[in-house]
Amino acid sequence: MIDKIGLPILTMFGIGYFKYAPGTLASLVTCLIYYFLVITDNFVPNYNYIIIILIVILIYSIILIDKLAYKFKKKDPNEIVIDEFIGQWIAILSVSYIPTVGLLLSLMANQSVLVPYFFEFKLMLAFILFRIFDILKPFPINIIDKKMKNGLGVVLDDTVAGIYAAISVFVILKIISLWL
Repeated sequence: MIDKIGLPILTMFGIGYFKYAPGTLASLVTCLIYYFLVITDNFVPNYNYIIIILIVILIYSIILIDKLAYKFKKKDPNEIVIDEFIGQWIAILSVSYIPTVGLLLSLMANQSVLVPYFFEFKLMLAFILFRIFDILKPFPINIIDKKMKNGLGVVLDDTVAGIYAAISVFVILKIISLWL
C-alpha cells in the first residue's frame, strides 16, 4: 500500500522518471503550480499554513524515502524529486514573503520595463538560484550530499539549497532597490 501512495509522491507523479533533468523539471513544475495559483487569484498565501504543510511533506518524504529505498538502485536516485519540490517551495516563499514595495516603487519611478513582470522576475530568480545551488552544492550542501545517504540527507541538501536561494533572492532584490 505504501508503494502505491509513496512512489507517486516521491516522483512527483512521474516527473522523476523523465530521462533528462528530472530535478529541474520538478522545480519548474513547482514554480508553474505556484504561478498559476497566484495569477488566478485562487490562492491567497497564508505563510503559516504553507510552512506547516511544507514541514509535513518534508517529514513524510524522509520517512517514505527510507521505507522505499529498496525500490531504487542508488542512495539518492534521480527519480526522487520531491526534495526539489520542497527546496523550490522554500525559495518560492522568498518571492511572496520578502517585502519589496520599495523596490517596486523605485522601478515604477524609473518607468522600468520590469514593473509589469515583477512577480515573474522574482519567481524566475528564485527558480534559477535554487537550481544553481542544488547543482553546484556549495558548502555545507556538498557535505550533506556526500555524508548523509538516508532520507534526511536526500531532503536536507535541497532544503539548504532552497534556503540559500531565498537568502540570495532577498539580497539581490535589496541590491537592486539600493541601485535604483
